[in-house]
Amino acid sequence: MDEIVIKKSLSINKKTLTYTDSGKGKAVVLLHGYLESLDIWDAFSAELCEDYRVICFDIPGHGKSDMLDESQTMEQIAYHIKKALESLGIEKCFLVGHSMGGYLTLMFHHLFPEMLSGFCLFHSHPFADSEEKRNNRLREMELIKDGKKNLIASVNIPNTYAKENVSTFYLEIEKAKNIVTQTSDDGIVTNLHAMMTRPDLAESLASSKLPFLYIVGKKDNLIDFENIVPKIKLPETSGLIVLENSGHMGFIEEKQLALETIRNFIELKIN
Repeated sequence: MDEIVIKKSLSINKKTLTYTDSGKGKAVVLLHGYLESLDIWDAFSAELCEDYRVICFDIPGHGKSDMLDESQTMEQIAYHIKKALESLGIEKCFLVGHSMGGYLTLMFHHLFPEMLSGFCLFHSHPFADSEEKRNNRLREMELIKDGKKNLIASVNIPNTYAKENVSTFYLEIEKAKNIVTQTSDDGIVTNLHAMMTRPDLAESLASSKLPFLYIVGKKDNLIDFENIVPKIKLPETSGLIVLENSGHMGFIEEKQLALETIRNFIELKIN
């Protein structure tokens, strides 16, 4: 029978941080993306925890975790996650970040590399927002404030999948939409702020001495494979995997290949 994973919570600076902690072995921490929660990792983490200790967090402002303040930053969130890992007795972990969780992973790596055995970006990148992207985030903030969260979910969530995968993953898309409806408006807005104010960490990534795995989707509608990926300078210790049949959700669209990729990388690169 599959293990039932119970959500737990920590109080960090009087703020609730929700998480799951399952399996044994090397610590692997999964950070979800924008408009998601730790629930997005359910199927993926259920298999990964057969080999590792897998911790999933609700990023502050998403899921059941309290937001830190109305204009939280990636740096603040990274410090929050650091304190949580220390509370859980984790000295080093392999950190995996999806999309917005990738931005957080890069900030964590920039600030606390000594706490990482390695790290992975899953459909993310190290660059700061362009002016166009910042303007789009500001418009999205206004839509949220106007009570149009469900509209955003109905448009944004299907767009995270490759066009040909939308019908195949109908149930997963509906689950993701439901996650959005349960996310607080203020939490969405403050995480938009965190993304639009984050610094460019391209040089920090390029100069990393840690094992680094970069997973990208060939059919990603949010990160232009042809224009963005070639601009990223990868560190010497890196591995690049292209999921040929995935959009922005490769851990769902090509779950088994993604699992195999992460397992192989950890076993080969992480002591």
